[in-house]
Amino acid sequence: MNSKIPEDLIERAYQGKSTKEDALLLLDVPPFELFRFADELRDLAVGDTVTYVVNRNINFTSRCVGTCGFCAFRTNNGKVLSIEEIMGKVREAEKANATEVCIQGGLLPDVGLDFYQGIAEAIKAEFPEMHIHSFSPMEVYHASRISGITVKEALRRLKRSGLDTMPGTAAEILSDRVRKIICPSKIRTAEWVEVVRQAHAAGIPTTATMMYGHVETPEERIDHMLIIREIQKETGGITEFVPLPFMPYNNPVGEKMIREGRYATPGLEDLKIYAVSRILLHGHVDNIQASWVKLGKKLAQFSLHCGANDLGGTLMEESISRSAGACHGEMITVDELEWMIHGAGRIPKERTTLYKGAHELASRSHGRTAGCGAFE
Repeated sequence: MNSKIPEDLIERAYQGKSTKEDALLLLDVPPFELFRFADELRDLAVGDTVTYVVNRNINFTSRCVGTCGFCAFRTNNGKVLSIEEIMGKVREAEKANATEVCIQGGLLPDVGLDFYQGIAEAIKAEFPEMHIHSFSPMEVYHASRISGITVKEALRRLKRSGLDTMPGTAAEILSDRVRKIICPSKIRTAEWVEVVRQAHAAGIPTTATMMYGHVETPEERIDHMLIIREIQKETGGITEFVPLPFMPYNNPVGEKMIREGRYATPGLEDLKIYAVSRILLHGHVDNIQASWVKLGKKLAQFSLHCGANDLGGTLMEESISRSAGACHGEMITVDELEWMIHGAGRIPKERTTLYKGAHELASRSHGRTAGCGAFE
């Protein structure tokens, strides 16, 4: 490979042994050299197929006792959806040929694990084949505390009630320095890691996210990715890594940034994050997801040449990013999503949550809309 990337760094990357120093060096490599290398590793890991999932995001409440300074979704008196209202949304998702529902919400002060189990059990009773991808590590931790049980027991009960996988959200940046600034009442880094490890031990795979572009340093971003890699080496339970650029509008952290003349991350910086994550996680986490609702459709499309191989879902209902200033839409049809993928010179394929072909489960039609969003 004729490039400005040192040969020993390239060799470590192919072996899945990239170091923090390697990642820092890569940030200074000419961008298109970096993107080319990440794209080579993407091709080696997953080939030219670009996946997406047909699902629905359901946020059952904006009410939250949290104090996260990056959140534009939280309210003090938001409505809490009833089980029947949630089921109405699940029925709509099923009619749209969704294979998954992703359910998350704010932290309610007096709601324990029974509430979450009730949601899962109601869905499975009516739609036993619907994949439940729900309840962040923070929600599980919070509910277990209210219910007076361990996280391990909470996860065991949720699994029994029908929880299939868990979104690896609430991660933000896995640095306690950062968390004390942007989300001081949220679980610490070690607690987040432990919930995710316990989920994998209980047979509940998770995703892993990283919300970047606020108060963290490049070194802290890299540390975050390396923590994810260590978890994966231990458990093998992470299905995908999802970098999420911070949306700086309508929230205290973003307002402070804007006053200082700093806005959302530049597109080139976003693409570098995708590339570096592909390189650092090579051989460990095969799937790197780009969020078109965060990046915009064209930048998300270009990210497919910078290490990403998944575009998430076709949005049916997205509230979190929109409330923080995202302006790229709330939904996209399967036809348009596949058009984007073809336009990037790649092969579209619908998948399930666990990255199996959805077409293997049932015949499906185009023109569908369903939901998948990012809950920071």
